[in-house]
Amino acid sequence: MDLSAEEVRVLGCLIEKQATTPDHYPLSTNALTNACNQKSSREPVVAYPDRLVAETMLLLRPAGLARTVTSGRTEKHRHVLDEAFGLQPKELAVLAVMMLRGPQSAGELRTRTERYVDFQSLEEIESVLSALASRDEPLVVNIGRGSGQSQDRWRHLLGGEQITAPEHQDPMGRPMGRGEASMSVASGASLADQVADLQARLTRIEQELGL
Repeated sequence: MDLSAEEVRVLGCLIEKQATTPDHYPLSTNALTNACNQKSSREPVVAYPDRLVAETMLLLRPAGLARTVTSGRTEKHRHVLDEAFGLQPKELAVLAVMMLRGPQSAGELRTRTERYVDFQSLEEIESVLSALASRDEPLVVNIGRGSGQSQDRWRHLLGGEQITAPEHQDPMGRPMGRGEASMSVASGASLADQVADLQARLTRIEQELGL
């Protein structure tokens, strides 16, 4: 699967909010945008406009990964990854954390999925990861240990590779903080490119559907 960074972020947020704030799920476009742009538990931090999130949902629906329902005058969005891939809540939780925060070790996943589900042990996390990696179409892969880490890291295989600023520098080559670098990538010229790409993909889908 080769989802865009925006599609991965939107789906990750829908999984997260379904598990952590079920009373407010499905999400309105505004709530989903706020979830995407949340500064905590996100890597990188982004600044998506409502329109980008709405256009991303237009791509996810025909792909069978999300649905939109109308509640009064408000459209509300939900994911259907569990139906599309036959996933259980613990598998969804592990995927969501990687979708929202990048590659993770089993220990990091156990800590960061506590708000979603209850894993009894590190071995249970590793079992879920192994199951996701051994599917006919693997959803995660072991990428080995990072610098200074004692555990192997895992990343999802849904796509959405995020462009990052080399060595966290701004366009003038000046050092930037990690959050600043991520925001620059998300809200600068690359965002315009991402919007253009989404619009092109949306046009192709509309043509295929005869809309």
